[in-house]
Amino acid sequence: MNDGSISIDTGTDELLCAIRDRVAVITLNRPEARNALSDHLTPALRRMIKRNGEDPNVGALLITGAGTAFCSGGDVKGMGGGNSAAPAMSFEDKVARLRERQRTLTGVLVSVRKPTIAALPGPAAGAGLAIALACDIRIAAESAIMTTGYARIALTGDYGISWLLTRLAGTARARELMFLSERLDARRCEALGLVNRVVSDSELQHETFAVARTLANGPGSAFGSIKDNLDLALSVDFLTSLDQEAERMVVAAGTAQHAEAVRAFIEKRSPKYG
Repeated sequence: MNDGSISIDTGTDELLCAIRDRVAVITLNRPEARNALSDHLTPALRRMIKRNGEDPNVGALLITGAGTAFCSGGDVKGMGGGNSAAPAMSFEDKVARLRERQRTLTGVLVSVRKPTIAALPGPAAGAGLAIALACDIRIAAESAIMTTGYARIALTGDYGISWLLTRLAGTARARELMFLSERLDARRCEALGLVNRVVSDSELQHETFAVARTLANGPGSAFGSIKDNLDLALSVDFLTSLDQEAERMVVAAGTAQHAEAVRAFIEKRSPKYG
């Protein structure tokens, strides 16, 4: 590629991955199916999140969808009928399989200690919405929409949707969104705190990559600890949070990245973290 990107083999054409300026751009690539999850796309997405989350040459992950959708969730047409050729699974095995699939997708995405950004060119629904909400930052095009979708097909939610919605929108809004499964336009999503900003459709790719590139080339060690602090704040009392902030602040103050940031500030230049 002439833009300096390095393409990564995902194992399937249904998922694309390229690294540019320390940003891993992961693109769900089933535009004809609104980037619905599949037996090829989803395992590849799991692998790419884990791979880029662990790659020291990657500073941020950017997840988006090809065409005019982010991800429409699971393949509804394939639900219900089952596969008569597949061996029957017990209830316990079905639960164990879904738990493992969830932990290795949104579970791993939430645990990544690098900034993660979702760029939404269009609809995010069901498990696709959960993937977007599991990212640190969401930037939506004007034409994007969000919907939980589960109640419309008499399902209850998976991939962390209940936890993520409750923490981003509050319990009252989460219940409303799960029960009614309404389609929310981008501006409504922004008002509810489900997306961080809305940009024009034509500017989505440029604006989102600019944010991702800035974060990818920022103080990675500090970002990791910031995420630790923010995650901890969801589950502990104020004094416990204070104590952990103190420990991480002292550690950060002794890093080479902090020293470089201070030098850059004094010298009125941008820091170079290497």
